[in-house]
Amino acid sequence: MSDTVSIEKPTAVVLDIEGTTSSTWFVHETLYPYSRSRFAEVLDERADHPDVARARGQIIEQGGLGADATTEQLVATLNGWLDADEKRTPLKTLQGLIWADGFASGDLTSHFFDDAIPAIRRWHDAGIDLYIFSSGSVAAQRSWFGHTPEGDLLPLISAHFDTENAGPKREARSYRAIAEQIGAEPERIVFLSDLAAELDAAQEAGWRTVGVRRKGDQHYDAGVAGHPEIASFAQVAFQ
Repeated sequence: MSDTVSIEKPTAVVLDIEGTTSSTWFVHETLYPYSRSRFAEVLDERADHPDVARARGQIIEQGGLGADATTEQLVATLNGWLDADEKRTPLKTLQGLIWADGFASGDLTSHFFDDAIPAIRRWHDAGIDLYIFSSGSVAAQRSWFGHTPEGDLLPLISAHFDTENAGPKREARSYRAIAEQIGAEPERIVFLSDLAAELDAAQEAGWRTVGVRRKGDQHYDAGVAGHPEIASFAQVAFQ
């Protein structure tokens, strides 16, 4: 691993969250249990919310359930996806609503690696547009960046993308869609992620890529398949 990855200054930087700006273990050990304990509550008490109603229909369709599925059946399906760490859109939608409530109430505060927020501020101050592309819903992303240990970072982020408004993270078409939406040339976009499959998809779409390998995090041992590699955002130098 080189000490510094030097890249021509981009128009835009797109960041993954889990394993990139923030610990996957925090998500798995804190946020997942928090949402698991509240699935039934959000399905029952907010059934008329359009996002909940849409998620309910998606759970029934994707889980092969009947139209008259009970809350217990819906929750069992959600928990099965959660156990398998599947990035299902209805799961992410409901998690986003639940986490938004938790952040707003003060029950939750997001986690960031020590080097992440200073780099985000530095890149923003340098005139680089910052975007987020995560499997977590846009609602969850906004809650995450709005309730950090250093306060509200949302003013630093130009837009948020998830699997619903952009597409799957391991398919090049999703990255082409994001480039079109933000109006940037693919070669002027830099994507940072800890997952090789995501980096490969972004590279296929013409983006520049940087693999993030943080020792001790979930996907460290898998490597980043030959993409330029860092252990800290401080190692990125935009020329």
